[in-house]
Amino acid sequence: MRTVLICNENDADPGFVGARLEARGYRIERWHREHFRVWPTLEGVDLLFLLGSDWSLYWEHLEEHTECEAQLVREADAAGVPVLGICYGAQMIAHALGGSVSRSPEPEVGWYEIDSDLPEVIERGPWMQWHSDRLTVPPGATELARSPICPQAFLRGRTLGVQFHPEVDRSIVERWSAEGGAEELVRLGVDRRELLDRVQAESVRTEPAAGRLVDWFLDAVVGAVRD
Repeated sequence: MRTVLICNENDADPGFVGARLEARGYRIERWHREHFRVWPTLEGVDLLFLLGSDWSLYWEHLEEHTECEAQLVREADAAGVPVLGICYGAQMIAHALGGSVSRSPEPEVGWYEIDSDLPEVIERGPWMQWHSDRLTVPPGATELARSPICPQAFLRGRTLGVQFHPEVDRSIVERWSAEGGAEELVRLGVDRRELLDRVQAESVRTEPAAGRLVDWFLDAVVGAVRD
């Protein structure tokens, strides 16, 4: 099964989610957002997977990049190709399908519990979050989870968007917090060492929880609609 991962060059690790997809027989190939002009078509693609990003959808200097990715989501939606989006990827889905993305009144950076309508597959957490923007659920989608700040998961047909980060392991957060994110953590008063220690401790729970989320998406959403 062929999976296209849309990601940035410096942030192309799908972590626990990618590992579970590969365990289920999905082969991942990476299309970098920076090189959108050379992306091939979706022909032969079984799953479109949009990873997070430190970009914002409303940055004017990236308008051409974001519109190309949004069009890819629309093409997948029209063709019935399953789409999975995490954080910025979920925001991209919302934007592409008629929802909106805007600056959040406050960021969610750290570990947060969510209110889930399906706690057996979308656990209440706590989950790692790292975002300063928020989405509105697109028309025709069902909100499945939320926080006081914004929707945290939504489903439309064969498309699932999650605002939290089920994929993260320690190495991913180490990279985020060592690059541009280090200054943000200082500004927000988040202790980097405590954040990394929490990732290590929570991974015992979040790795299998991420696997259950992927399994549900593949079996109950993708499989059911396909049949």
